[in-house]
Amino acid sequence: MNGPQLSDLPDDSEQLDPHVSGLRQRALQSSELSAVTSFSRGFLLKFLRARDFDVELCLKLLLNYQRWRRESPELSGCLSPSSVLGLLSTSYHAVLPQRDHAGSRVLIYRIGQWNPKDWSAFQVFRVSLMTSEIISMETQTQRQGLKVIFDLQGWSLGHAMQINPSLARKISSVLSIHMHGADFHDSLSDFFSPAALPPEYGGEGPGIEEVCRDWTNHLLQSEGLLQQIAAHPTADIAISQENSLISEEAENEQYSEE
Repeated sequence: MNGPQLSDLPDDSEQLDPHVSGLRQRALQSSELSAVTSFSRGFLLKFLRARDFDVELCLKLLLNYQRWRRESPELSGCLSPSSVLGLLSTSYHAVLPQRDHAGSRVLIYRIGQWNPKDWSAFQVFRVSLMTSEIISMETQTQRQGLKVIFDLQGWSLGHAMQINPSLARKISSVLSIHMHGADFHDSLSDFFSPAALPPEYGGEGPGIEEVCRDWTNHLLQSEGLLQQIAAHPTADIAISQENSLISEEAENEQYSEE
């Protein structure tokens, strides 16, 4: 079976066992990961699906992830939504409730809502990390990935001064960027389904204030989950929040109807 076919299999499929075991063995043998004694199946599947089950590429991605966590403890060591509630309450960030036409998660960051006098760039980027950790546990996101909209309206010198070279490198290591001008309402439709986007971005979905509020509530409900991830990133951690399960069921029902 090829990578996409393997990716479509359920997590507990026996056909995935050789690939999970192979990546686990390679990871445990790596000198860079000598401090880690175990890698759960769920943790490894995130990397396998992200690289179409090419073990070499998966190992490289896993090493980059662990290296990034090790070199950025100020970000990865504190995954507490309540610690940045003031920032989240400004409607700075949201994950849209509906995926795009390719099944990708869609994230929005409204830079102008971030007051750099109140919140450091590290705190802002920590919000991104918390969201990434949560949605990377979703099987559909592991298969179809994510897309991000950075709304730079309101960008100022104060924002630029917060992004030092070290943080810029960390951001660029996890992003690929397309620029849109003042006509973004039209050009965004080349990348996103109108049904998924808020009206403020030329779409037909719920308003940006609503989706920001809903995602903030979801992050707050995931505080315990995020603390577990911060403490034990390679362990199997189940999503136990009822609304998370309902969300996944709703998405599966949506795709079955299309």
